[in-house]
Amino acid sequence: MTTPRKHSRLTKEQLNSVVTLYSNGDYQEAIDQIKALNASYPNVPFLFNLVGACYKELGRSKGALKMFETALKIKPDYFEAYKNLGITHRDLGQFELAVEKLKSSIAIEPNNVDAHYNLAITYKDINEIDKAIESYKKVIEINPKFAAAYNNLGNIFKESGRKHSAIDYYEKAIEINPKFAEAFNNLGNIFKDLDQFDNAIVSYKKVIELNKNLHDSHYNLGLTYKEQRKLNDAVTSFNNAISLKSDFSEAYNELGVCYTLLGQMLDAISCFEAAIKLKIDYAVAYNNLGKALIIKGKAKAGLGFIQKAIAIDPGFPHAYANLGHAFKRLKERDQALSAYEQAWTIEPEMNYILGDFLNAKMHLSNWNNLSNLLSDIIESLGVDNKKIIDPFSFMGLIDNPELQRKATEIRVMSDHPKSNVLPEIQKYSKHQKIRIGYFSGDFREHPVGYLTAGLYEAHNRDHFEIHAFSLGPDTKDEMNLRIKAGVDHFHVVGSMPHKDIALLARSLEIDIAVDLAGLTAKSKTDVFAMSAAPIQMSYIGYLGTMGVDYYDYLIADQIMIPKKYQKHYVEKIVYLPSFQVNDSKDLPPDITLTRKDIGLPEEGFVFCCFNNTYKFTPTTFDSWAKILKAVDDSVLIVFTNNELSKTNLAKEIVQRGVESSRLIFGDSLARPDYRARYRVADLFLDTQPYNAGTTASDALRMGLPMVTLKGKSYQARMGASIVNALNLPELITSTPEEYELLAIELATNPEKLNTIKAKLNDNLSTAPLYDTKLFTKNLESAYTQMHDRHHQGEGPEHIYVE
Repeated sequence: MTTPRKHSRLTKEQLNSVVTLYSNGDYQEAIDQIKALNASYPNVPFLFNLVGACYKELGRSKGALKMFETALKIKPDYFEAYKNLGITHRDLGQFELAVEKLKSSIAIEPNNVDAHYNLAITYKDINEIDKAIESYKKVIEINPKFAAAYNNLGNIFKESGRKHSAIDYYEKAIEINPKFAEAFNNLGNIFKDLDQFDNAIVSYKKVIELNKNLHDSHYNLGLTYKEQRKLNDAVTSFNNAISLKSDFSEAYNELGVCYTLLGQMLDAISCFEAAIKLKIDYAVAYNNLGKALIIKGKAKAGLGFIQKAIAIDPGFPHAYANLGHAFKRLKERDQALSAYEQAWTIEPEMNYILGDFLNAKMHLSNWNNLSNLLSDIIESLGVDNKKIIDPFSFMGLIDNPELQRKATEIRVMSDHPKSNVLPEIQKYSKHQKIRIGYFSGDFREHPVGYLTAGLYEAHNRDHFEIHAFSLGPDTKDEMNLRIKAGVDHFHVVGSMPHKDIALLARSLEIDIAVDLAGLTAKSKTDVFAMSAAPIQMSYIGYLGTMGVDYYDYLIADQIMIPKKYQKHYVEKIVYLPSFQVNDSKDLPPDITLTRKDIGLPEEGFVFCCFNNTYKFTPTTFDSWAKILKAVDDSVLIVFTNNELSKTNLAKEIVQRGVESSRLIFGDSLARPDYRARYRVADLFLDTQPYNAGTTASDALRMGLPMVTLKGKSYQARMGASIVNALNLPELITSTPEEYELLAIELATNPEKLNTIKAKLNDNLSTAPLYDTKLFTKNLESAYTQMHDRHHQGEGPEHIYVE
């Protein structure tokens, strides 16, 4: 509000007294003195204008209007009263009157900058943008050094999407006034919107330099650091914002997000709880709290908070996605599908949501519209490079190593980029023993545990020191205790921040870090992004490239990655004679089950596949139906862990001309009974494009042959690698037709099948697949070669172990 002008009839002392009171904010005292003056000067417009100004400052806008109007009745050409009247009408939301009065003031003083400036603000308030721009430009024409006008023009151009023009105006405002904090803040915001994060940081830091007590600037700086994955800097900025504004719920929420990304889950949970306490209806914080609890392994608790977020905001797509994740962890597949579908419906372009939706459908054997959905994914991934599907979900859908590499690169480079939080690892002195660090969340009763337990025990302790870094819960089950006893050092690090895990590995001078988790549920890829060891590699937990160069090596064999496919893998390949480690001590159980025990008919040939249902595809099912139709009285027993999948698979087999009674669903059994069940079957039928892994080696060890179809991708050639490691290449096929014909031939030619079974049984004790000591010796040869190359100053290169 502009201070009213002098009036000639007032003495200088009287004028100075009331103006000083107004200027000092003593508005009521100013009003009282003016009322006293009115007795002697009843018709002075200046006094009424000044009372109006005081009323306005006191929030008594209607009284202010009355005073300004009185001043104008006395002096109809009173510029200040018109202008103040216009500003007050604007404050009351009476925009038409505001425009009218401000125009009247301009008619009296056409070159008054303040009037044009307030008219521009009013036009912006009523969204008459062109008129607002015209008025701001008039301000600049009259006064080219009016920095606020340039700043406000920048805001208009930013909001209309003309961001580069906005930058020009903000920079002009700053050129005029180098201490214009608001313009620096606005410039930072637009740089952040344009992903020019370094420029944004410079701007926000300048704001803080000008006024370190602006909590919003610390918050905006934190947001920018978070976008750059400079998470520790972001944490500092958000904490600074909170120190300046203790009830800053948004800062608590963003701080929690940073702690989540840093693996500091307890800190994250505390921050989200604080945000909710400050803002009880904060849907985003409820959702983030639920997500943090899911990561922490408390999906059921997380579910409740996510449902609370949805109750507050029923159109919150990310909450529905996290609801799907929670139901997936709880193995409530139908509800997971429903949640993912809701998220996809609300926001079809959400990162990875289509892939989550499709993966849930695959778990339920719901193949409706599968080909169209898969086509959308392939186009979005291959052409548009979108974050459309998680690479692990993609493995079960398509046999294309080029696209699988792309899906992985998109995911890992976005979510787990190489980190510079820690300094580059300097070359360690050569240790007397090479120090190997195995990282997994599954040092327990889990397929990874079953496969690798013997490996840790078999390592040559004269040359190797073995560390296990447990990323999961300390289960203390039988397998967990065995692995603890089988390594030299067992580190429980699941609840530690990523940085602290990497620092621990560095402090122990681990020479080779082996990631047994990859991109699976309990993985901590960020630890490897920080470089836990000078040499880092991926093995067995994730069947494919990790897509980034901070992984040096990937273990495979000549079957899994032929030379012509090396281009689809970022890592250098360690070629072992065979890929899959197994535990020689994991002997077949001394259990005998009958057909009746597992719900099979007494007569007829029994095919089986106990792979997870997400590996079942329509093309695989086409082949299975053809095989069943060609082999009279045969049945196929499969495993599925949900009723909807059973219903859908029964429907699918009938649609292919096979009676539903010939598709039998096996129950989930304890591991000894599960393995003994293989003895009752006659032939294992592998899936494609995601082959059997642990289930294949389990079946073969129980004497059950497996027919596999060799594809192009890592996971699509695993079955071939496994049966080849038993010297049974005759079980490998290259086309669906070959796969079907071989299965039919073995089912209808008992002599040939018996010959293969006899060869299998003979090979169990001599072939490489179950020879843990041989596998370990070969792996140690690779470790030694990569270690020697490193200490000779040579980079990673393909390694071939004969």
